Amino acid sequence: MCTQQNPAAAPPLTAEPAGELSAVSTARQVLAGLSTAGLRDLLLSPGSRSAPLAYAAAEAEAAGLLSVHVRIDERSAGFMALGLAQASGRPVGIIVTSGTAVGELLPAIMEAHHSGTPLLVLSADRPAELQGTGASQTTDQRDLFARHTRASLNVPAGHRPRHAVEQALAALAGDREHPAGPAQLNLQFRDPLVPEADSLIGAQAWTRQLVPGNWSAPATGNPTRWGAAAGSPRRTVVLAGHGAGIQAQHFARTLGLPLLAEPSSNARFSAHALGHYRLLLAVAAEHIERVVLFGRPTLSRPVARLLADRDITSASWQPGPVSWYEPGRRRERVITDAGELADFAGSAPPGWLEAWQELEYQAEAIAGRRETGDCFSGYQVARDLWKHRQGPLFIGSSNIIRDFDLAARPEELPGPRVYANRGLAGIDGSIATALGIARGSGEATRVVLGDITFLHDAGSLLLAPGEPVPSLDLVVYNDAGGAIFSTLEHGAVHDSGHYGQTVERLFATPHRARIDALAAAYGWEYRAPAGPGDFNELLAAGQPAGVRIIEVRAGRENRRRHTLDLGRHIAGLSWPGHLMT
Repeated sequence: MCTQQNPAAAPPLTAEPAGELSAVSTARQVLAGLSTAGLRDLLLSPGSRSAPLAYAAAEAEAAGLLSVHVRIDERSAGFMALGLAQASGRPVGIIVTSGTAVGELLPAIMEAHHSGTPLLVLSADRPAELQGTGASQTTDQRDLFARHTRASLNVPAGHRPRHAVEQALAALAGDREHPAGPAQLNLQFRDPLVPEADSLIGAQAWTRQLVPGNWSAPATGNPTRWGAAAGSPRRTVVLAGHGAGIQAQHFARTLGLPLLAEPSSNARFSAHALGHYRLLLAVAAEHIERVVLFGRPTLSRPVARLLADRDITSASWQPGPVSWYEPGRRRERVITDAGELADFAGSAPPGWLEAWQELEYQAEAIAGRRETGDCFSGYQVARDLWKHRQGPLFIGSSNIIRDFDLAARPEELPGPRVYANRGLAGIDGSIATALGIARGSGEATRVVLGDITFLHDAGSLLLAPGEPVPSLDLVVYNDAGGAIFSTLEHGAVHDSGHYGQTVERLFATPHRARIDALAAAYGWEYRAPAGPGDFNELLAAGQPAGVRIIEVRAGRENRRRHTLDLGRHIAGLSWPGHLMT
């Protein structure tokens, strides 16, 4: 079974003609093939040309073969599908009608491409005879996502879709050479677009004859068994980027190495993990000889500088294909064998880990002394949310996840899974993604976002009557604008006064939106804790059923100063070389 891997100028694949099928029969065959392969969830946004898929999906849901989730906004549907797929470990389909509806999925498909998430776009289309005629809601939507999908397939009206479905499933799963990821199945439908007049939703032969399967992606490598290094002593650190997983922690623990783990690495635990590593690199980077990279590092410039340092040798653990970079474009040596990776890291010199742990102890004390008392800070909010994790946690982009990168205190044992849209590190679709995670995991989920991220996706709070409502705490850190830009070089431009209010207006984008009014408009519970103590008690009490919006009101006037001051104080620490014998 072959899969198109998106060469730049290649045309979309088409199914072999094999007789005329009605639009509804085609849709039924598509969903039968997907259900047999183990697809269990479909996101659907309403439309006329996609009606055959909608009716077939309703028939399959009535038979208990899959679940249909309705979203009026295709962009929101795409990101909810992303969260569902990541939490469930299975591919998720997205049904959209023709025209701009397909284009609305591009942001979610881009994220799915870079994160290796299997999303299947089922785009309804007009038949070939209407293409290029000016017909309403008609455009060339074949291969619309170009290089962002693993395969783009087109089924002409009346053709049997079986081979195209098989190719799409293979693309979603990936193999030893190609990573899993999104695919597009473009289905051209002729009228009629509705079932036969005597058709009944609960009396469909195709659903009764169907045996649902379990999704099984091909293995990309053997289970990893790390052996303790016996090579030369080397001052090596383990860097766990987004999606690194528990194996990064296991590697660091087995070889006795310091672990620098991002919050969404899901490796941030054990005595080897260092919470303030990002700032400690100002003290310790010159002592590092080698770096072993797991996952994708996305958060900080100190880490980027560490990996770019020509005096430091680095390696990337990649037992299977990845989608977030092109081979040859990064300087790390790619290693696929566990023994070779252990040999590369070498054995930790005496006191190497202990020196890092001493620095972490001192950094923790410095950060603790700078708490803001009765006022909210991003550091304090992140610390409390991390401490009170009870189920999945989704962390938004910008300052929020960087606050967690400092404040999330590593624990001895792994906690609930942490999610973040780090494929492209954007703020788009965050609420929808968290809703998908809550539905896909079946657990009470918390999500923490900045106010701009929240407002960007507020439309995803609209759930149609009758749609299942997950248990979701949505914490909004509201400092009335994008504070992250003040911590970057734009903050210095603002402080200089040379550009007036340009940075405030064009980057920070302040607003006067009332989050309590938005919560009321969508019908969700709203809480606004009076201070850190109230917030802490609210989190400790657990989560109610349904969606609850918790607004944390904070200022950002001193954000840049506090960030720079903390960095300067930690950078002023001395390397504890006396611990290394």
